[in-house]
Amino acid sequence: MSDRRSFLKTGVVASAGAAALAQSATLVSAAEKDVAAESNLIGHGDFRYRVQKDWAQVNPVQTPIDNCHEMVQDSQGRLVMIGDDPRNNIIIFDKSGKVLDSWGTYWPGGHGLTLVNEGGEDMLYVSESGWARSLQDGVTMVRQNGYIAKMTIDGKMLFTISHPMTVGAYSPEMGFQPTETAVAPNGDIYVADGYGSDYILRYDQHGQFIQKFGGHENEDKNYNLANAHGIALDNRDPANPKLIVTSRAQRAFKYFTLDGKWIKTVKLANLQICRPVIHGDHVYAGVCWSHNNADVNLPKPWLYQSGFTMVMDKHDRVVSCPGGEQPVYEDGVLQTVKQDQARTFYHGHDVCIDEDESVYVCQWNGERTAPVKLERVSS
Repeated sequence: MSDRRSFLKTGVVASAGAAALAQSATLVSAAEKDVAAESNLIGHGDFRYRVQKDWAQVNPVQTPIDNCHEMVQDSQGRLVMIGDDPRNNIIIFDKSGKVLDSWGTYWPGGHGLTLVNEGGEDMLYVSESGWARSLQDGVTMVRQNGYIAKMTIDGKMLFTISHPMTVGAYSPEMGFQPTETAVAPNGDIYVADGYGSDYILRYDQHGQFIQKFGGHENEDKNYNLANAHGIALDNRDPANPKLIVTSRAQRAFKYFTLDGKWIKTVKLANLQICRPVIHGDHVYAGVCWSHNNADVNLPKPWLYQSGFTMVMDKHDRVVSCPGGEQPVYEDGVLQTVKQDQARTFYHGHDVCIDEDESVYVCQWNGERTAPVKLERVSS
C-alpha cells in the first residue's frame, strides 16, 4: 500500500510539474509573441507604426522596379508611384498593395511626382532628373538634361518644361536636372532643379517662365541652396501660403514666400532629407542618409545604408523618426539621429500618407524593393 501511495504521490507531483512546465512554456511563447510584435513597431510618441515590407504585390518580372522614387494618392484612393525603370515608370496600386496598372516609358531618370486636382481632374507633374543608366554597361550613371512633363492620370502628355536656357533663365552651360515640382493655388508651377543648378524656377500654369531664386552665390546666404531636392506648397495657414524647399546637402528645410522671399531655415542636424510632404499639421520626409561620408570606409560612401523617415510638427520640431533613433533636442537644437539597429530601411526617398494615417515609404538604392507600408498604431 505504501508503495502505491508513494507512486500516486510521485505521479501527482510529476503531473503538477509537467502542467507547470506546459503553462510556463505557454507564457513564454505568448511573451515571445509580444516581443516579436513590439519589435515590428517603429517610430516614437504618437507616430508609431507596424512595418509591412510585403505590402506591395509586385511580380518583378512583369512589373520591374529599379529605384522607387516617389508616391502620391489620387482622388480615387489609388497609390501612384514613380520609378526610374523606363519599362514602367508609373505603377498604380490599390490600398491592399495590388498592382492595378503601369505605364510610362519616357523617363530613365523618373524622379519627382506631384499630383494636383485641377477642376475635378487629377493631373501629374513628373520630374525627369536627367540621370540615366549607360546603354553600354547598364550600370554607369550618365548625366544629361532633364525636363518636366504635365500628364493626365492615365498617361497622356499635355506639355513639357525644358531647359531654362530656352527662356533666357540659364546660360547654355548650366545643367538642368529637375527633381520636384509644387503647384500654387493660382496654377503657378515651381520647379526644384535639385540635381542641376539648384534654382527654384517659377512658371505660370501654361509653362511660361516668371522668375527664379536660390542657386549658390547669393549675397544673402539664406537664399543659397545645395541639392534643392524637394519643394512643397505649405498651405497649413491658408491666409499665408509658403514654399518649403529642401536643401539636402545643408541638412535643412528653407521656407520662402510664393514670390521667392526667404522666411526661415530649419536645420535638421545630420538628416539628409528628401522632399517635404505635408499631411495635416505635420511635415513628413524620407531621410536618404544620416551618416557622414568621411566616417564610412567605402569607395562610394553614398551607397552606405543609413536611411529612415521623419515627422516634424508645426513648430518645426522633429517628433518621430520611424526607422531611426528617437529624436532628442538640447537647448532647442536637434541632436544627431542614427538609423535603428534593425536597419529597417535602406535609403528613405519619399513618403505618402493616406487617410488612415498609414505611411508608404519609397526607397532609393533599396535593392529594387517595392514601397513599404507603415501601418499607424494607437499609442
